[in-house]
Amino acid sequence: MIKNDLFLKALKGETVERPPVWMMRQAGRYLPDFMKLKEKYDFFTRCRTPELATEITVMPIHQVGTDAAILFSDILVVPQAMNIEVEMKPGVGPWLPNPIRDRRTLDQVIVPDVYEELGYVYEAIKMTKKELNDEVPLIGFAGSPWTIFCYCVQGQGSKNFDKAKEFCFTEPQMAHELLQKITDTTIAYLKGKVEAGVDAVQVFDSWGGMLSPVDYQEFSWPYIQQIIDALKEDIPVIAFGKGCWFALDTMAKSGATALGVDWTCSAKNARYLSGGKITLQGNFDPSRLFSPPKDIKKMVHQMIDEFGKDRYIVNLGHGILPNIPVENAKAFVDAVKEYK
Repeated sequence: MIKNDLFLKALKGETVERPPVWMMRQAGRYLPDFMKLKEKYDFFTRCRTPELATEITVMPIHQVGTDAAILFSDILVVPQAMNIEVEMKPGVGPWLPNPIRDRRTLDQVIVPDVYEELGYVYEAIKMTKKELNDEVPLIGFAGSPWTIFCYCVQGQGSKNFDKAKEFCFTEPQMAHELLQKITDTTIAYLKGKVEAGVDAVQVFDSWGGMLSPVDYQEFSWPYIQQIIDALKEDIPVIAFGKGCWFALDTMAKSGATALGVDWTCSAKNARYLSGGKITLQGNFDPSRLFSPPKDIKKMVHQMIDEFGKDRYIVNLGHGILPNIPVENAKAFVDAVKEYK
């Protein structure tokens, strides 16, 4: 039994004294101890070394006091496993030297044996579960097929993913073929995480908001729905689409356990659009963590009042920024713990 099961209770829609809190990207970036490891080991070494991934995952539990841990990893380990080269370039971010833009490159993409290619992730889960000692639940995650597709076709991060969208609209058949390969791999990958012992999974559709509502229903949502269908009987699934408020109605009917909301959608609209019965997670603007701690606490209490304490998980509306002071992150978490 997990000692602090607030997060799991909120996912089930049970009544709680206060909502649980965790932060996307809480393992890393803003923590000084993480930066020390960053100086020693490159990005994918940290992801591929179970001992390091475990150490980083557990850091915020001890240092900031969140109610759930999320495994330190990256969404781009999935394309790496699919025979797509992915580097992490300093100052650039993700860099894919051979983007998928034609039949030849598409045919080289495989649906791998996830246990063989991503075994290090499963090892990290088992190690982290042991280290957490049932203090808090552990969340596993994956990028949505569309978000992974964006990097695979664009070849790097982008403000508009124009090349990824061009590929969808000029070569829709090949685009769907690649999206399906990513989906099949992601389902197998997440099922492996469930077997390894995670307590919930989250699907990050970070670039879903790049698509129009109509195109979202063609190139992103159906693939997330496949993932939810494959996993919902085994584990709670949180679906998070950044900039996807327009799809909250569809998402709420999907069988997902909870929906993440970004900071551009108010609590009132999120509850209304999602039908008012599903657990919601979010949606503090990550930049607002630059505010003085006393302001953060006030805003957090207001946010909880607006969402309501039940069927709600306090989180940011996207990942924590690298230069947030640790005491401000702590003020965010403490504000939730002090909520009455």
